[in-house]
Parts: sequence; structure tokens; C-alpha cells
Amino acid sequence: MEIRLKRIYDAPERDDGFRILVDRIWPRGLTREAAAIDLWLKEIAPGAELRKWFGHDPAKWSDFKSRYHLEIRANAGALKILLEKARKGPVTLLYSARDTEHNQARALLEYLEGISD
Repeated sequence: MEIRLKRIYDAPERDDGFRILVDRIWPRGLTREAAAIDLWLKEIAPGAELRKWFGHDPAKWSDFKSRYHLEIRANAGALKILLEKARKGPVTLLYSARDTEHNQARALLEYLEGISD
């Protein structure tokens, strides 16, 4: 599986493949046309309580990933959709967070890499 990460605010490129927005909330200031997404899979995003608790605080990153991975495991339907798309060709997981190292898309990618080993 070829899965990449990209901020939704970055310009779409041909090699992005299937573009999946993995945020629960629509990105500020962005139209659907400009986003150029193929799928908005908000069901795979962290729940509201976890998202608010994390608050993109790097000090909570490890705990956030553990809690989020539990949520992902409990969300078999959304995970199945994502894996089906990834098996068909390149997928780019899109996120709106400014922090490129501590966000739900990165945690999701780490989870996916762990199950595909």
C-alpha cells in the first residue's frame, strides 16, 4: 500500500492518487472545489472528546496515539473503506492541522503501517 500525508491547504498533485480528508471538521476557509478530495472519511477521525483533550499538544502525542489507535480499532467500517481504497492504488490522507508531525493523519498512517507489516 502506498499511503502519503498532505495538508489539505497544499495544492493537489497528480501523484496524490485517491485523496481522503481524515478530519472530522471541514477545514476553515476552503471550498470543496479547492480541496479536490475524493472522499471525506470523517468517521475515521478522532472523536470530539479525544480531539479536544489532545489540542495538538506535542507533550500528549504518545498518549493521543494510543487512545486514537483504540478508536480506530473500534471503527471497523471506516477502516475497511480506507484499506480498500489503499489496496487499489496510491492514497493521500489529507489533514488541516498546522503541525505536520503531531496530527491525526500521522497517527492514522502509523496505525496503518503497523497492520500492514
